[in-house]
Amino acid sequence: MKHHDATRPTEEDLRGERPAGDTDVIIVGAGPTGLMLAAELRLAGVRPLVLERQPRPRNTPKAGGLGGQILELLRYRGLLERFEAACTGPVPAPRFPFGGVHLDFTRLPDPPMHALPLPQQLLERLLDERAGELGVDVRRGHEVIGVSQDDDAVTVDVRGPDGPYRTSSRYLVGCDGARSRIRDWAGVPFPGTVYPEVNRLAQVTLPDTVNVRGNGDVDVPGFGTIRAGFTRTDHGLLGLGSSPDSAIVSIYTIEEENTDYDDDIPMTVTELQDSVRRVLGADLPVAEAARLSRFTFKARQAERYREGRILLAGDAAHLFPATGVALNAGMLDAVNLAWKLAADLHGTAPAGLLDTYHAERHLAGARTLLHTRAQVALRRGHDAAAEALREVFQELLADEQPLRRMGALVAGTDIRYPMPGTGHHPLAGAFAPDLTLHTGQGITSVAKLMHPARPVLLDLADRPELRQTARDWRHLLDVHTAKTDDRPADALLIRPDGHVAWAAGLDESTDSATPTLREALSAWFGTP
Repeated sequence: MKHHDATRPTEEDLRGERPAGDTDVIIVGAGPTGLMLAAELRLAGVRPLVLERQPRPRNTPKAGGLGGQILELLRYRGLLERFEAACTGPVPAPRFPFGGVHLDFTRLPDPPMHALPLPQQLLERLLDERAGELGVDVRRGHEVIGVSQDDDAVTVDVRGPDGPYRTSSRYLVGCDGARSRIRDWAGVPFPGTVYPEVNRLAQVTLPDTVNVRGNGDVDVPGFGTIRAGFTRTDHGLLGLGSSPDSAIVSIYTIEEENTDYDDDIPMTVTELQDSVRRVLGADLPVAEAARLSRFTFKARQAERYREGRILLAGDAAHLFPATGVALNAGMLDAVNLAWKLAADLHGTAPAGLLDTYHAERHLAGARTLLHTRAQVALRRGHDAAAEALREVFQELLADEQPLRRMGALVAGTDIRYPMPGTGHHPLAGAFAPDLTLHTGQGITSVAKLMHPARPVLLDLADRPELRQTARDWRHLLDVHTAKTDDRPADALLIRPDGHVAWAAGLDESTDSATPTLREALSAWFGTP
């Protein structure tokens, strides 16, 4: 199978050009997903090349932070403290918008959802620094203008600062965003829905003439009070939020509109104020803007995340009609894919391992589409029935169990990947719990064991027969023996992406545990 672009250079154009140096994996796009994937591949001993058409990192504000499961994953890589130290503002209370209402976790001692305020341009800088530390080759100003693949390799034509060149790799991953040319060249359908609305989000300071009350309400001269939370009018939705310990006020508008904006053209304060005026019928003075962003909502998912040697991740694979979830999903795609690609490239992957990337992350994408489409239904209704739906939904969230369930859904922590075989432990397929571990070398944790991004067999009940079973895979995984309070299982086999591949039940017999461990090791890490 081959896919070509009419703009790709001819053989004559390329004659005499420098070969860029064939590599293991080409990643197209140096956004958060592409940079996360590159770093994970380097941890797994793979040599990626990142090609980014923009000559320098974008300064256009997009996402405003990270939230959900990716924060735990960053902690499992030893990176969370570094990201927290780079935050530009206070960490907000665990209270998140959901389709025109709120998920308020502030009354829970252990909220199921957290967020880290980190503007995307700063996030990309941190990920770029991490990639540089690991020796990743990131080429900016190198635009991919054509792609072809055969049974053995993917070949790309690139237009770089010094002219066109051609390079190849065993695999190529498209992390090139919503309008992915890689997805188009691979011939992967991208079905879904485009919603006729424009969303504008800003974090601003207000002049002294505007009074911000302790409850978050805002008094505007000549208009009156704009209450905190969501205000729905015949012309759209206005969201307003502030924190008592910060002068920053968040403003959010949604309007019915079919304009196709260029994402590279930044929003202005005037555009924001015009939107507020249309929705609310009032002028809201603004002193300074710390963040201005505009986006439209689409619900799309690629029919398949793999086409031969071309794979898709991040916005190239899925788009969600709600804020606060895209970065989480895309970076988790990267972590899931990296170790499987590495195993294939190292020749240790069992048959079908790389296909589990689509199976698992397409499932996760479908779960995210489920709750973000539900948010569309909640927020877009304007009649009495829609108001009743929102009121009933908010009443349900007054109870702890449904509130926790919704938190896990939005955070992505409810995902249970399907595991081969039958009779699995309840932890199989879930993200591994971070247990405090007591070892002969001192106290550690599951999170610290996962820093190298290698598989781990964790023996929590001193089961030598299980450790012996794993000896045939000792070149591929780390084996640790430890004790922990209230152990959830006798042993855990944890994949590099932090998910449990197998677990032995408490006091499970050797005749039962040993063969299922060997089966899991073979299924995920190959036959020794």
